[in-house]
Amino acid sequence: MPSRVQDQLAAILAEIDRTGQADVLRLTVLKKWFEYHPKRLRAFGLWVAERAAARGEGAEGEAADLFATARTLLTERPLSEPRPGWTAAETLHRRLAAFQNTVQYIRGTPVRIIRNRNLLLVEEGLALYLGQRTRPTDGYRLAADDCEHYDPHYGTNLNGPARERVAALLGFVATVEAQEGQQP
Repeated sequence: MPSRVQDQLAAILAEIDRTGQADVLRLTVLKKWFEYHPKRLRAFGLWVAERAAARGEGAEGEAADLFATARTLLTERPLSEPRPGWTAAETLHRRLAAFQNTVQYIRGTPVRIIRNRNLLLVEEGLALYLGQRTRPTDGYRLAADDCEHYDPHYGTNLNGPARERVAALLGFVATVEAQEGQQP
């Protein structure tokens, strides 16, 4: 039987199908989901990082090297290693943060300049996996960053390609809940 969170994610998909978009704030339902079972946050961070690393095709220079390292660590490890090595994940996280650590001051406010969105998602996902960010709000923010899509007709929201990502998120939630149901 689908959980309340699964039902709400399915409702977001239905709204995107019906109207072409949905408000990204509807993903806040994930905060309670992460709060209920804290281990979900780390698993979610790893899942987002793996997916973002796989989307790195076509990058050049240092970004291409970072994507290759991320794919090796996150998606190409042997089946005997269910999770990436801690030290390697920390090293990659530091490299990702250093790659995009340029700060520009706009009207006196520091703004981090992001050169590659998918590398940022890998970095943020690893921060959750490594326990550097531990609040349910951090998980919601990562889900929003991963799912939202800019379209000049709708702005930054859940529209267009966001539908596929919300559907994948629904699949992740269903899988995690099914695995939890199988545990003694």
